[in-house]
Amino acid sequence: MKDWIGERLSAMISSSTGVRIRRSLGVGPAQVANHELDQVHIAGDVIVYFSDVPNRAYQLEQWLPTLENLNRVHRVVLVFRKVQSLRHFHGQTKLPKIFLRRFDDLVNFCTFNDFKLCLYVNNGVANFQSLSVPELVHVHVNHGESDKLSMVSNQAKAYDKTFVAGPAAVERHRAVLIDFNLDSLVQVGRPQLDSSFKSPIPKFAGRTVMYAPTWEGENDANNYTSLEIFGERIITSLVSQPNTRVVYKPHPRIATSTDKAMVAANARVIEILHEHHLTGGKHLVDDTDNILDLFEGIDVLISDVSSVGLDFLYLHPDRPLLLTDRRDNVDLLHREVPVSRCCPVITKSTVDQFLLNLTTHFDELDNFEEHQKMRSFYFGDLEKGQSTDAFISAVTDLIEERQHKLDSKARGSAVPNPE
Repeated sequence: MKDWIGERLSAMISSSTGVRIRRSLGVGPAQVANHELDQVHIAGDVIVYFSDVPNRAYQLEQWLPTLENLNRVHRVVLVFRKVQSLRHFHGQTKLPKIFLRRFDDLVNFCTFNDFKLCLYVNNGVANFQSLSVPELVHVHVNHGESDKLSMVSNQAKAYDKTFVAGPAAVERHRAVLIDFNLDSLVQVGRPQLDSSFKSPIPKFAGRTVMYAPTWEGENDANNYTSLEIFGERIITSLVSQPNTRVVYKPHPRIATSTDKAMVAANARVIEILHEHHLTGGKHLVDDTDNILDLFEGIDVLISDVSSVGLDFLYLHPDRPLLLTDRRDNVDLLHREVPVSRCCPVITKSTVDQFLLNLTTHFDELDNFEEHQKMRSFYFGDLEKGQSTDAFISAVTDLIEERQHKLDSKARGSAVPNPE
């Protein structure tokens, strides 16, 4: 099936020019019934629904290896609601892709095919259009595991199931949501971390430290970035350390930020690193490589409250992890962000003194057991490779259960007469 299978879908949805429809879709005659587009049957079990624009593509990109593994067991089709996003993913995966612009297109596509389950990687507003299809099992999988406020939404009640990484996410939902059925949560670990990662950066004889700030969020409550608060001071301190290489890896949405302070801070950090690179430093600014690959080449991570720090904790619990707190309230941070209890924390009131003694936090990790316990709290006791199995098994169980219910409903579809 061609990647651009649905680019003309809206224009052709009611067309009866069978030859042109078949050619545009790139499908054979056996796949076209009565030359009507809404009757094209596509073999598949699972829809992965992405309704957002390309600057949020990272939310789906990190799932692609897992979805390709899932595709070996259950056929997967990627559904896009923005044609720009469809084009963005061209060449990134061989999974079938389709663009459905109108609500009617979406409903027809789901109705005239035999999909059993739909996965959602975010809480986009247009998700609710897909949720209107009753035959599907609707499963929210999100795009990371973190303690950000946005990780728990009352929208979770709209999905049949929500896949989460481990006990921390369950407790997060229990603490925040009212009248929420915790039985709808399914712990599957973090399948995205099961892949093999290889560092794209050259080897370095000294110490490599990554600074990976998150973006400013949709509102102040979801703002966890340290970049415009003390990002420049962190970078200035790092480049002054002997035998130290700095890798700057900003969140993908920092590049498109409309916040002037964020734009200026990002530019200043890049400027500092560029100046020191020209004078012999080996520092890097990386806005293209997979951060999980970059982890393989770094010794220390400095990050904000986000999935980045937790992913690093899972993959490298033996390496130092430093967190930041823009709210300058460590007691609150310890309550809301449990991982902070086993990591040094940079705050607004302590940043200057902290940076004076920065390298003391880069020494050999002395609380490895605490890191391991926190790793289990966030991701369960699954080892690398087992999360993908748990994810596929959970999808299989839900598909089989839904098929059984659909079959039972078909056998007893008549509405009983009231007594």
